[in-house]
Amino acid sequence: MKHISTDNSTPQRANIKRSAERRVVALSARLTWKDQRGTTRFATVVTRNVSDFGVYVECRSPVSIPLFRLVQFQLERTVGGAEPVPPALRQGRVLSAVYRVSPPAGSRPQGLALRLMIDPRHAAPAQVEARRATA
Repeated sequence: MKHISTDNSTPQRANIKRSAERRVVALSARLTWKDQRGTTRFATVVTRNVSDFGVYVECRSPVSIPLFRLVQFQLERTVGGAEPVPPALRQGRVLSAVYRVSPPAGSRPQGLALRLMIDPRHAAPAQVEARRATA
């Protein structure tokens, strides 16, 4: 006879697979990319959340950027140091890859999820040190 045990408790952080915490922000930024013809394009966006390795932005006007397109992401210069942004974003432009495009729906603008193309070893040295095993 097989016994099946069920656990009805809800795990708090077991389903979260993120390696870095996501922070909610509202910062102006700019995307720069080249279209399929090689023409440089620009878009003004609003950053909605940010982590050490990714950013989610909303476009004020719809743009045609395909998945996996490389873009340059840069926060506007008017952004001060008050918002909690990763160190890589404070230094200027960051090469990023588009990995999700959310079409506009109703009053919600178009959204783009960007993966920051930074070396994880250089992203947050303090976090790496804290995760190292000690003997």
